[in-house]
Amino acid sequence: MSSSKGGWELPISEGEMSRLTHELDEAHRETLPVMAASARDLSAELKDLGTAGPGRIEAERTRLARRRFLTGAGASAAMLALAACGGKSGTTPTGGSASGSPSASASSSGGAGKYTGDLKVVALAVALENQAVGAYQAALKAANAGKLGKVPPAVATFIQTAMAQHKDHADAWNGVLSSAGKPKITDVPLSSQPAVTKALGQVKDVTGVAKLALQLEDQATETYVFATSNVKSMGGVNTAATIAPVEAMHAAILHYVLGQYPVPDAFIGTKKAASPSLLTV
Repeated sequence: MSSSKGGWELPISEGEMSRLTHELDEAHRETLPVMAASARDLSAELKDLGTAGPGRIEAERTRLARRRFLTGAGASAAMLALAACGGKSGTTPTGGSASGSPSASASSSGGAGKYTGDLKVVALAVALENQAVGAYQAALKAANAGKLGKVPPAVATFIQTAMAQHKDHADAWNGVLSSAGKPKITDVPLSSQPAVTKALGQVKDVTGVAKLALQLEDQATETYVFATSNVKSMGGVNTAATIAPVEAMHAAILHYVLGQYPVPDAFIGTKKAASPSLLTV
């Protein structure tokens, strides 16, 4: 990583960083209609699960799967391979990863049991999105206070963009909770949050922020990938498949910030996926 009299220097040009952020923003905006439709489908499906018979539920899942594929969720899932990036990001300070499926973990005794079944996976998604929002907010605050040294404007713009996108994702998941008659999650009810807060307090430069943010983005991406294979509701699968590529694009740009050329992976793993057992609600 290059340096100058002003300290840390962005490994790529500001123009390239701005271009990557612009492409990220465009990709995110393209997914918003599909994400919103998938979230509405999930809300409707969760309501039907408690009243409809098995045959009707299966038929509804098939109908939603076909519709979401035709309107873009299939394409969003395919984007995962394109947006995925390799590279070691170190050990995440965000706690244990999923060792079983989210839907299976949702029935465990962890937390107060306010959210069960697929709704616990939804709650986990909101918490992870809120965690990312908080981390980026803290980074901007530290940058504005001059605690991170030189912060190129293009990097600050990326942070603001990623933060806004995480908020959009959290709002979508919270809409599902609200439709199901459950409380929205506005904080970070994760047992891993103290470790993240501590790590944020110790970062001294852009590199430190990027490394921590990359860990959070990798965890979110892999959690969504894990969810696409393990949640029961088709609406949940489609919502996760729509959001995951955007999270992977965040990670790709962070690799560039760290001076690591992102090497595309054929598949995104799930070893870093968060478990619903991290929830404290």
